[in-house]
Amino acid sequence: MAAVTQVTDRGLTLPAARGRSSVFATCLVRGAMAAGLGLGALAVLVTVVWISSPYPDSGPGGALRAAAGLWLLAHGTLLVRPDTLSGVPAPVGVVPLLLMWLPVCLVHRAARDALSYEEEFAYEDDDEAVDHRPGAAHAWGAFAAVTCGYLLVGGAAAVYASGGPLPAAPLSAVLHLLLVATGAAAAGFWTACGRPRGPLPTWVPDVVREVAADRRTSTAVRAGGAGAGVLLAGGALLAGTALAWHVGAAQDTFVRLAGDWSGRLAVLLVALALLPNAAVWGAAYGLGPGFLLGTGAVATPLGIAGTPAVPHFPLLSAVPQEARGNWLTWSVLALPVLAGAVVGWWTARAATGEEAWGKRRTALVTVYGAAVCGAAMAVLAALSGGPLGTQRLAALGPVWWRTGGAALLWGTAVGVPLALMLRWWWLRGVVPDASPVRDWRSRLTWRRRKPEAEAVVDEDVVPYDFLPVGTWHDTGAREARWAALREASGGLMPEIAAAPVVPEPVSEPEAEPEPEAEVEVASEAEPEIEPEPETEPEPETEPEAETEPEAEGEPPASG
Repeated sequence: MAAVTQVTDRGLTLPAARGRSSVFATCLVRGAMAAGLGLGALAVLVTVVWISSPYPDSGPGGALRAAAGLWLLAHGTLLVRPDTLSGVPAPVGVVPLLLMWLPVCLVHRAARDALSYEEEFAYEDDDEAVDHRPGAAHAWGAFAAVTCGYLLVGGAAAVYASGGPLPAAPLSAVLHLLLVATGAAAAGFWTACGRPRGPLPTWVPDVVREVAADRRTSTAVRAGGAGAGVLLAGGALLAGTALAWHVGAAQDTFVRLAGDWSGRLAVLLVALALLPNAAVWGAAYGLGPGFLLGTGAVATPLGIAGTPAVPHFPLLSAVPQEARGNWLTWSVLALPVLAGAVVGWWTARAATGEEAWGKRRTALVTVYGAAVCGAAMAVLAALSGGPLGTQRLAALGPVWWRTGGAALLWGTAVGVPLALMLRWWWLRGVVPDASPVRDWRSRLTWRRRKPEAEAVVDEDVVPYDFLPVGTWHDTGAREARWAALREASGGLMPEIAAAPVVPEPVSEPEAEPEPEAEVEVASEAEPEIEPEPETEPEPETEPEAETEPEAEGEPPASG
């Protein structure tokens, strides 16, 4: 029988496993552990608050059941509060988005590690190690094992929480647990397979693979994500500013909700978990549709319509109380304008890249990006709101289809004209380099501001390259180097190329053999000039001049 060994990244070898069933069992345990970790974390927080409370309403069993109910609420499950003043059970459906991050992150990591664990197995047969990568069947099996393990613990938690102060609606618990477990596990397996950067699997239809590989799709997704990020950041800024503006009312509400420090700690923790919800509500307020403050009451930049019916809570104290808006509330409309401008700017960057797009394609990609932004905001708006009771409290938070539609309209109305204008302007070569690069710092470099820094691109290009050495002897290499420098300088090198610096390297190599020829000629002419002894007779003439006086003087002596 074939043996199975696991080789980890640290070089450790675990005990041998027998067959694929052990791998699926490990994946099942990983899913159950992910659910147990989330339950344990919330149980610790609730137990600490229960222990510190001077007058607990129930025993430790009630505290643990409340923790199980909060864990189900983090999945989006609708809870029911049976003990009310009216005697009618009240639903609790406002999901703290920060609390939802806990189960999603745990399931995602469990699924990712499960697939990585399966890939680390190697089968040994006949003393030969065979690397066995999990195929589609094994990947689906591991996915099902992780999901089943998580759902088993989730079902047990739903049954256990049914006898506590916050039981869960059975149908809602099954639906939301299944959605969160399968969605987060699928995302984890997708990450383990090297996505989203890697290619899609082969079992995906060719049409989907072509659409996903298209640059227009990636541009629309990134532009829409950037627009949604701007809206969320602006919404968080609006919520924080409004809370600071009404800090007195928020402090008064915080003090009235709990008299002891343990109760105030619980209120503070709930407020922290609802901060992402406040950011989404602020984004919906800036988009225009606003959010509901009870059945028939809407808060918008134009004012508050209807009679608000909201519970006393510190974050809800930041809601504007004016029936009519003013210039301060109208100024929040700058937020969707900025988000639409970001969508248009991002699309225009891609439209003026290596492969320039036409006007029609640029406009369509901008609309697709606005649609992605609208879809993201619609999903967040649907998750951030919900009921907190019956009748007037049956609806709180933004309406998902209004918020998503407003984001789509703002992104289209602002993004399309801006994208077309930037495309026309950038193609004229006035603004920064539009080549698609990943480094965001290089996107802010301007051609006309940094001509010298961009002129020297090649590290081999130094001032000494202009001397008549190396590749400058070759006319073709010299022209190619000048062409590269001219293109990198953004239009400044033609003036330098026209200067008399270029002909010098061309003439100097041709002039080099000429001195050698001159030297050779000189060396050959030297023997011809050597018969200089002809000049030596000059001293011989001098003695002749000396003897002549003696001859002339002899006759006087004789006479």
